[in-house]
Amino acid sequence: MKKSFWGAILFVVLCTAPITAMAEVSVGIGISLPPIVIGGPPQVVVLPDTNGVYVVPYIEVDLFFWNGWWWRPYGGGWYRSRYYDRGWGYYSRVPVFYYDVDPHWRGYYSNRHWDGRPWNYRPIPHSQLQSNWKGWQNNRYWEKQRKWDVQGYSAQPQKQRQDVRRQRQVEYQQRPEVKQHQQQRREQQKLQVQQPQKQRQEQQRQQPQVQQRQQQQHQPQVQQHQGQQQPPKGQSRPQDQQQKGKSQHQESQGKPEKGNSEHRK
Repeated sequence: MKKSFWGAILFVVLCTAPITAMAEVSVGIGISLPPIVIGGPPQVVVLPDTNGVYVVPYIEVDLFFWNGWWWRPYGGGWYRSRYYDRGWGYYSRVPVFYYDVDPHWRGYYSNRHWDGRPWNYRPIPHSQLQSNWKGWQNNRYWEKQRKWDVQGYSAQPQKQRQDVRRQRQVEYQQRPEVKQHQQQRREQQKLQVQQPQKQRQEQQRQQPQVQQRQQQQHQPQVQQHQGQQQPPKGQSRPQDQQQKGKSQHQESQGKPEKGNSEHRK
């Protein structure tokens, strides 16, 4: 009994192991982007004037963390992943957090000043970020309690922040790589719209040919029925004559002949 029990467990493990491996591989499938060389789980800093936007400041490319996703701009488009180093999937819009990010944040980071005030940022380990980002975002921890570690700083008024967002959006749309990417997207969408139209036109073009073939297939059957000639008027078919002869024979058998009756008398 014990051998059969452990044998069954071993069989289940062997069967599920390939499935687990396939699942891990499928999660990693995404857009092929140039790899980001970090050397391990990255440390991040939170950016002021944002609601929980973190950035990896010590690498050359922009790598953000927000709302449980890693975000990466590339070639005028945006990509996101649950992992910082793989599994990138294309994101068809600009993430909403990005217009809150000051485009000069790298200079502020190098000078340790934000908007003319000392910025006493502290690196946040990857494990601590993964454990606390949701609570920090819901409670607006960095804005209300830490003031983003900027000395004597407070959040900008709402109207001013909206104006800044609109201005940054306009500036972002004017970037050459963004314009090129948007043009490519429009061409792809146009092709996606035209493709079904071409298919419908091809079907409409082929429809008369299909109908013609169907008519040609049906025509011999009609001609075969028409080829069976009807007998001339006043004449019956051989089958009718045969049936008529049978009926007359049966009637003659059922009636006695006159000669026989007179002989009996």
